[in-house]
Amino acid sequence: MPTRDDTRHVTEARITELEVKLSFADDLLETLNRTVYRQQQEIEQLRQELRVLRQQLQASIPTEPRSLRDEIPPHY
Repeated sequence: MPTRDDTRHVTEARITELEVKLSFADDLLETLNRTVYRQQQEIEQLRQELRVLRQQLQASIPTEPRSLRDEIPPHY
């Protein structure tokens, strides 16, 4: 039959183990939060670059239709 001291030591060991696990979980959560934040920043940057590229593409498309007669074949 376990003594009171044995029970107390087992309880303290379990609490210590839980504290260690909680510490690792807190560290992992903080790491994941930083990763998600960096990824969100990168997504926003890529969205902005995509907007700029779309604007450049729209600006480069001629507004009036072009005729094939205006095109000179490459062998001329």
